[in-house]
This record gives sequence, structure tokens and C-alpha cells, in this order.
Amino acid sequence: MTASLKLSELRPSPGATKQRKRVGRGPGSGMGKTSTRGHKGQKARTGGVAKVKRWSEGGQMPLQRRIPKRGFTNIFREDYQVVNLTLLARCPAGEVTPDKMRELGIIKSTRLPVKILGMGKLEAALHVKAAAFSRSAIEKIQAAGGKTEVI
Repeated sequence: MTASLKLSELRPSPGATKQRKRVGRGPGSGMGKTSTRGHKGQKARTGGVAKVKRWSEGGQMPLQRRIPKRGFTNIFREDYQVVNLTLLARCPAGEVTPDKMRELGIIKSTRLPVKILGMGKLEAALHVKAAAFSRSAIEKIQAAGGKTEVI
């Protein structure tokens, strides 16, 4: 015989839930007076100024100041979408522009400039238009009878 379970009779498993610790509610609670904070000292006080920060090392030179600074960020760096010749080999002979590469799924967006790199072989003669080319890419495109144009 199966007992039907009602929504109103659902209870969490024993031990699955605990009551919140209510500190500072008198001596009968066992957590009155100092409210589990111990006696005096910076960690017993309230307020944002007196709190011990997680990264505080108590007067010792902090880790982030002990470790030397290295490198820099070049604000003039130009980011490119790189396309290898192996991907351009998929294109039919003719003109290849960033818009055409976008249509063929070679690049995701035409927002960033495209740089053509020379990894792979090229069979068809392509007229490739891009923002930048590597030296080996120019050589391989021209060897296949194609042209390169910087836009």
C-alpha cells in the first residue's frame, strides 16, 4: 500500500536545516555580552574603519607592494583578426575582402582589421584586400598568381 504524499506534508530531512545564530540576545542564549567576538581589540569593534581588511598584514609591507612591477600596456597597440592562407584557400578565385571573408565564415566580424598570415598553401590566384600582411603571406599569394592590397 503506497501512502500518498501531500504538498503540505513535505519537510526537509532531519539535520538538513540549521537555525541562524542570533548573537547579542542576552546571557541565556550563550552568545550574549561580547556576541562571540571575544574581549576588546580591533576585531571586537564595529564600523568600517576598524575592520581588519582581508589583505591586511598588520604593518608588514603588503604582498602587492613587495612584488616588483613588470611590463606595461601599450595604449597604441593595434589588434588584428588573423587569417592564415589555409582558410583563404577555401575562397573561390577572384577578389577577397573582409566582407567576403565574413560571408564565408572565415572571420566573425569586420570591426577589427584583418591581417593575413602565411601558414598553408594557396592554389588559386586571389586578389586579397586586408589591413596587413606578413612577408611570407605576400610571397605565397604572389607565387600563386594573386595580388595583395592594403586597405
